[in-house]
Amino acid sequence: MILAITSCPTGIAHTYMAAEALEEAAKEKGIELHVETQGSGGVVPFTPDDIAKAGAIIIAADVGVTGRDRFAGMPLIESSVKRPMSEAGKMLDEAVAAAKDPNARRVVASGEGGSEASRAP
Repeated sequence: MILAITSCPTGIAHTYMAAEALEEAAKEKGIELHVETQGSGGVVPFTPDDIAKAGAIIIAADVGVTGRDRFAGMPLIESSVKRPMSEAGKMLDEAVAAAKDPNARRVVASGEGGSEASRAP
């Protein structure tokens, strides 16, 4: 399973367009994807079970996302919110590859140095 968070500054169009593009590409590729939109319509957060089962996370956002520490250590694909609209399939392929790569970029907990993402040791 792959997780994705989408968010834009106004929390309207791009947030939901990016989510829809990722969902459509995941369906075409047969990839289980759960998307958390952090937009004007509110947020329905991932369950702890979703997070535990996920192999990687895609964060497509032009603003800071809330609850990033939930994904500490998880392989990360990160971009602007607009990228999924043209490259959703490619992003999903990158996430699947990252889930299998012990050296993939990972989410770092906010208390672990100043960076929000790093390479695995």
